[in-house]
Amino acid sequence: MSLTTRAAVLTAMGAARPYADSRPLTVQTVELAPPGPGEVLVAVKAAGLCHSDLSVINGDRPRPMPMALGHEAAGVVEALGEGVTDLAVGDHVAMVFMPSCGHCSPCAEGRPALCEPGAAANGRGELLGGGRRIFREGEPVNHHLGCSAFADRAVVSRRSLVKIDPELSFEEAALFGCAVLTGVGAAVNTAGVRAGQSVVVVGLGGVGLASVLGALACGASPVIAVDLNADKLALARSLGAVQTVNAADPDAVDQVRALTHGGADVAIEMAGSVRALEAAWKMTRRGGLTVTAGLPPPDAALPVNVVSLVGEERTLKGSYIGTCVPSRDIPRYVALYRQGRLPVDRLMSGVIDLEDINAGFDRLHAGEVARLVVRL
Repeated sequence: MSLTTRAAVLTAMGAARPYADSRPLTVQTVELAPPGPGEVLVAVKAAGLCHSDLSVINGDRPRPMPMALGHEAAGVVEALGEGVTDLAVGDHVAMVFMPSCGHCSPCAEGRPALCEPGAAANGRGELLGGGRRIFREGEPVNHHLGCSAFADRAVVSRRSLVKIDPELSFEEAALFGCAVLTGVGAAVNTAGVRAGQSVVVVGLGGVGLASVLGALACGASPVIAVDLNADKLALARSLGAVQTVNAADPDAVDQVRALTHGGADVAIEMAGSVRALEAAWKMTRRGGLTVTAGLPPPDAALPVNVVSLVGEERTLKGSYIGTCVPSRDIPRYVALYRQGRLPVDRLMSGVIDLEDINAGFDRLHAGEVARLVVRL
């Protein structure tokens, strides 16, 4: 028997801004099929607004339409599909936007963030088990990254969920499934930051600020934050970044190189633009590591000086979901949060209702917020 639920559905990409006027996302009543084998029905309690959602709304990352958006969320298990034995009704869970099959080559290598069937299902707008579970007037609606979490309820693959501490608030828990996994993981897993290394983070959205927290948790020194927004620079300083640089300064690269005595050991780019990545590359020392987790439009390309790449033994490395193993990393990062070493709650800029989601994405586009959370 199907259920009905409210969901924020995008019917076409590329709407004009402000979104509060054009309203690309409409809150609709849709039908949910019951969870199939290996799937779970989740009552969504909180979901974060992320640039990965925004990039679908504005068309930078094309996805099949119509699509129910939202991928960074937490909620409560309401029903279990056949074969799901390691969760129980009432468990608190965080959603992860890359389901991992556990059998493909990347999964077998311990790299579930690169799961091949999971990536293919996400690209088609389907769940990992195949097909769609959301319908509107009898027609299927595509899933966003296997989650579609801007909704009161969602049917997702068991492989998209991690059980979490029930004492963690849902608003905080939601951030661990994307912003924290991606940002902290880029520092901890992808870059392998070591105590005493210098780290610069370029781009201070929720994910970039999480990278600042991750670098600090690793014992990096100094940690330098770079952004165009003065408020975000101030927030980075309050989180522990010892120096901040305004990316609009014409000598921003020189400032970072001076602060790090020739360049940072590790530069992490989280702005999602080629210009920001070029700056991060220039801020990296000889023999250093440049990590990017920003997602610019698919046709964006980076010109790299090959002589410098070779002669300076430079490394340029991509990071997807922080090179994470979600079932391992989310509990670890929650424990660090409990210890006061990852103050993730400081990344939240506010809580909004689902009906205000379009205006929320205007604020995200304008760079006014780190993370807004929809309370459901």
